[in-house]
Amino acid sequence: MNPSTLKRRLLAAGFAAAVVGVAGSLTACVPLILGGAAGTAMVATDRRTSGAQLEDEGIELRTLSRVRDSFGTRVRVSTVSFNRQVLLTGEVPNLQDKQAVEDMVKKIQNVGSVVNELGVRNSPSFTERSADLLITGRLKAAILDARDLQSNAFKVVTENGTVYLMGRVTSRESDRVTGIARGISGVQRVVRIFETISEDELLRLQPAPAKS
Repeated sequence: MNPSTLKRRLLAAGFAAAVVGVAGSLTACVPLILGGAAGTAMVATDRRTSGAQLEDEGIELRTLSRVRDSFGTRVRVSTVSFNRQVLLTGEVPNLQDKQAVEDMVKKIQNVGSVVNELGVRNSPSFTERSADLLITGRLKAAILDARDLQSNAFKVVTENGTVYLMGRVTSRESDRVTGIARGISGVQRVVRIFETISEDELLRLQPAPAKS
């Protein structure tokens, strides 16, 4: 089995598992991100340092725990951290809660900055969340097909038709993936939350070729 086929099968498996998760719990605070086994397999080529990856995982866990303890089920907050930059998506009942969640997250250990994209609205229906999940799956597959992009360099979150893109990427990669995202059916808006690096830095981040 060639690497491309394997990646596609892993992606499909992650998509199927995520659909089951959405069906099982519409109120779960889980962002619509695909990764799973494929993400684990590619962690060695992540453009973040290993320390930053661990910090991001810790930030996400602490954020969800504190939001749950402080706000209970009256909010639905999903959190993604990349290089200590935290993206908040989901729904809250009022502007006061939106600001309170942001203020709380800013105080969490290792958090560098917060992008607050929480919406003041009712929680989405199963149909709406499934549509978001489909967008994420299609975009991840399209990135995987793009030979000039590294699929594991991007984090993709979809919320209410808005696609959020995170990662350490060059301006070229940013424009390329944005164009791909805008071409996906159902996408209403694309928000880029990138850390921009130079092409020279990208070359330095590439893994060394295996010795024969």
